[in-house]
Amino acid sequence: MPKIDTDQVAMILNQNELPPPVVERIMRDISRQVEEEQRAKEDEKAPKKKRQYVIMISDPESELPKKDLVGWVVQIPEEDSPLSAQERIQKAAYDFNASPRGRKLPVLSMGEAIESVSAKFFKEQEVAIKTKVPVLALRTDNKLPTG
Repeated sequence: MPKIDTDQVAMILNQNELPPPVVERIMRDISRQVEEEQRAKEDEKAPKKKRQYVIMISDPESELPKKDLVGWVVQIPEEDSPLSAQERIQKAAYDFNASPRGRKLPVLSMGEAIESVSAKFFKEQEVAIKTKVPVLALRTDNKLPTG
């Protein structure tokens, strides 16, 4: 729909010999509508808040160490074993190190591989890296308080 200035709308309404109270009421409604649209646009433009990933690990028998744990979130095909994730990342790192860029700046650890290796190498190994930086893993006893 074409945009038109509110002053032009007021002029057109006056030219059509509408009573002044009616013109005034219509102009108030129009200006109210314009203000609402501007507020809606400002709300849409508001910067999105950055969020962080946290891994929650169920530990009802307190078997995990009391120290903080960190890790990465990755995805592999559903039918494959979760144990294959590390092997896939290692293969992607090996392929990266064999590339011209990898020969200049080889990756030497799992963390470096996850942060530095491009998605192309991970895609070949069917692994998707969801967090390039390590995230905090929190222990939970998997129970909710009852009162």
